[in-house]
Amino acid sequence: MNIRLALVAVVPMLALGWVAGQARGHFQVLIPSADVVGPGDDKTIRIDLEFTHPMEQGPIMEMGRPERFGVMVGGEKRDLRNDLQPRKLQGKTAYSCAVRVGLPGDYVFFLEPAPYWEPAEEKMIVHYAKVVVGVMGAESGWDALVGSPVEIEPLVRPYGLWTGNSFRGIVRHNGKPVPRARVEVEYYNSGKRLRPPNEAFITQVVKADEQGVFCYTMPRAGWWGFAALVSGEKMKNRAGKLVDCELGGLIWVKTVDVPAEKEKKW
Repeated sequence: MNIRLALVAVVPMLALGWVAGQARGHFQVLIPSADVVGPGDDKTIRIDLEFTHPMEQGPIMEMGRPERFGVMVGGEKRDLRNDLQPRKLQGKTAYSCAVRVGLPGDYVFFLEPAPYWEPAEEKMIVHYAKVVVGVMGAESGWDALVGSPVEIEPLVRPYGLWTGNSFRGIVRHNGKPVPRARVEVEYYNSGKRLRPPNEAFITQVVKADEQGVFCYTMPRAGWWGFAALVSGEKMKNRAGKLVDCELGGLIWVKTVDVPAEKEKKW
């Protein structure tokens, strides 16, 4: 094979590899305006929902109306689906919701999105997402499970974290730990301020141990998404064809830089 033919053969393979890399970065975003609410803070929390590639900040994928959206406090669930407001991002549908928090407690916001058809991978995607907001220092309920088919049980309080803290969790599928589960990690790169040196840095990948436990140290301040991925039962796509389904259990956590001593008085 001459050099010209070799290059022609390699270019499509590189293109395919780039597309596959993009597909791995699908994340259901569920980010509140604050992860901790204190006595003097605004008691109205804005929750933003979008389906995208967090590190690359796009493209935005079209979201159907969520199947479930709510909050769990003290073991009791409140349906917030009717409070969702659609919005447009890059011409695609996303959602937001304003929620008033009052009583002290850990507010576990959870989402079951409408199934998403990914033609590049020929499969349906359903990512169950959650995020915890600590209100008024109660610190009770942050490790409670909402009962999603795939869910990450946090072993570290998922709010009030410094940059450099490690996050640990148990991947559960139908309540049972998933040995050697694959967990993808992405940074919500707001404003695209962080420029990864190459595609390998876009989506970090860790594997859980035999008990389904994983650990990742977050090196930068901001929101981090953890997506535990498992295979689900086949589903019908928009054309009525029975196809594979990817189930994800996601949790979002925020880290904050340690302030210099002169910047903060305790």
